[in-house]
Amino acid sequence: MWYRILNKRVVMRNKNAELVARVACDQFIFAPVFLGIFLSSMAVLEGSDPKENLRKNYSMALKSNYLVWPWVQLANFKFVPLEHRVTFVNTIAIGWNCYLSWLSNR
Repeated sequence: MWYRILNKRVVMRNKNAELVARVACDQFIFAPVFLGIFLSSMAVLEGSDPKENLRKNYSMALKSNYLVWPWVQLANFKFVPLEHRVTFVNTIAIGWNCYLSWLSNR
C-alpha cells in the first residue's frame, strides 16, 4: 500500500527529483514511525517496557536505518517495477529484521 501511495502521490516531471522525493518520504515519514512501532511491539511481546526499549534502541536503529535503507530504496524505486517492490524489500528486510531483533535483545 505504501509503495502505491508513493507511486501515485509523489509524481514530478524530473524523474531524478521524483526518485529522491520518494526515498525522502520513505525515510523521513515511514521509517521513523515503523521503527517505533516495531521496537515497541517487540518489547510488549517480550514482556518488557516499550518506553525503555525505545529509549535504549530507537536512536541506534534509526541511524542504522539511514545507512542501509536509502540505498536499498534508491535501487528499488529506480529499477524494480511497482508490483515487485515489496518482494525486493522483503528480501533485504530478512537481514534487517534480524538486526532489529538483535538490537532489541542485546
